[in-house]
Amino acid sequence: MKVEKISELTTNRMSIYLRCLNALAAENVKTVSSDGLAKRFHLNSAQIRKDLAYFGEFGVRGVGYYVDELREHLTKILGLNTEHCVAIIGAGRLGTALADYYGLTQTNFSVAAMFDADKEKIGQKIGDVEIFDIKDFARIAKRDKIDVAVIAVPAAVAQSVLEIITKAGIKAVMNFAPTPLKVEGDVKVKTVDLTISLESLSYFLAQPTNSNGKN
Repeated sequence: MKVEKISELTTNRMSIYLRCLNALAAENVKTVSSDGLAKRFHLNSAQIRKDLAYFGEFGVRGVGYYVDELREHLTKILGLNTEHCVAIIGAGRLGTALADYYGLTQTNFSVAAMFDADKEKIGQKIGDVEIFDIKDFARIAKRDKIDVAVIAVPAAVAQSVLEIITKAGIKAVMNFAPTPLKVEGDVKVKTVDLTISLESLSYFLAQPTNSNGKN
């Protein structure tokens, strides 16, 4: 497996493939070709074959892919065969919305704890998830075996929150704060910036279009 050459874009697509395979499995579909998978879910068949080839040979000539078997392989490749405990730092509107996100109930990610510096919020619960003092992060993270942290705080304090997270030994961080963060060591930070995405769409809208409405 050529792990060192795998890009984040590739792993993102692998996640999409797994979601598509899950949909097929729910319909009791047993086999699917790369062309069939691409046409059904508006994907690129050549890209599917290229991405899967990084991890091995999964297709069978004349048959395609066995859906259940490929689902199992992708689940292991993405590390989704183990449970992951998530901590959300920031109990504001975004943090509480993330904690209450229904989609997580269908994954192997579960929100174990929330953290905030606001004394009025500490001790409250969002559903079954308790809000703790950020000062207790390291202790609670160790107790609850948290391995993923989500930053949902204002940009001004995001870097200091990341430092608290990394000092606790957590290596995987999702950042919703609209600011670039300085990362040290082998910590992986994935930033989700809604403003950047909207501005990208704004650029698309600002471009002249031809008679077909395409750039």
